[in-house]
Amino acid sequence: MTESSQRNNPDSGSGGKNLGKRGGGDPGTRGRTTIADGVVEKIAGMAARDVVGVHAMGSGLSRTFGAVRDRVPGGGKSVTRGVKAEVGESQAALDLEIVVDYGVSIADVARDVRENVVSAVERMTGLEVVEVNIAVSDVKLPDEDDDEDESEQRVQ
Repeated sequence: MTESSQRNNPDSGSGGKNLGKRGGGDPGTRGRTTIADGVVEKIAGMAARDVVGVHAMGSGLSRTFGAVRDRVPGGGKSVTRGVKAEVGESQAALDLEIVVDYGVSIADVARDVRENVVSAVERMTGLEVVEVNIAVSDVKLPDEDDDEDESEQRVQ
């Protein structure tokens, strides 16, 4: 081989030792990972529901539609009900709509929901959560019937 052909041939000159360095850098840093809004919404919805004092997620209308959807075979319960996420490359912002149980401190429940949601989303996705806005749309009174419980009681 001539000198110029040796320079253009990546296998020449080092006995093929360069083959392990293709692409360069740690394999874990090659490429990019994108996370869909729906993924973050599911994580946030599950984390919010785990907080004591959160009775349900979503407004009355979305819960009504959800109860109908739950009755349809294969519909299942939606963990994203009452959750809206905006996801960027490295940050996420969330809007949650919750119903709280009567007698609990709304400020304490909202703080606990924020802490739980931020912790879960950041731990599972690696995204920075820049804000969690919470809208309390209703208070569940002890003597009120649930739409979801009512449908289960009617058919036994």
